[in-house]
Amino acid sequence: MNALRRALYVQAAVWAVAGAALAAAPGFVAVTLFGQPALPGPAWVRIAGIEAFGLALLMVLVAHRVEELWWWSWAFALVSVGVAAVTLLHAAFGLGPGESRALWWSFAAVSTGFAFWLLYGLFVSSAEQPLPG
Repeated sequence: MNALRRALYVQAAVWAVAGAALAAAPGFVAVTLFGQPALPGPAWVRIAGIEAFGLALLMVLVAHRVEELWWWSWAFALVSVGVAAVTLLHAAFGLGPGESRALWWSFAAVSTGFAFWLLYGLFVSSAEQPLPG
């Protein structure tokens, strides 16, 4: 359970910081810090930031009671695998002019790492404690 708990806490911290930054200053984060093209409207980026922050809070709730709720982490694993797939495919095939390659490959690497870490934690946790029945 420790591997899963640690993965949840670390990923929650990353999502909370990134989400808060995107919600508070989407243009500064995306355009100035990460060299992305100018945003046509920051509302979508703000919404994504708020959702990332909310996801982080849910990760912390599950991590606090991981012995009882470990299997709930499949929801976070699904999100992590999806984000990893989208960022990898975008970095490999979808970059437009002016988009930072380093940002997207870094995002892809981090999201893939989190996906594998969560899946490993779920694998170990399922061996320690079977699904509730």
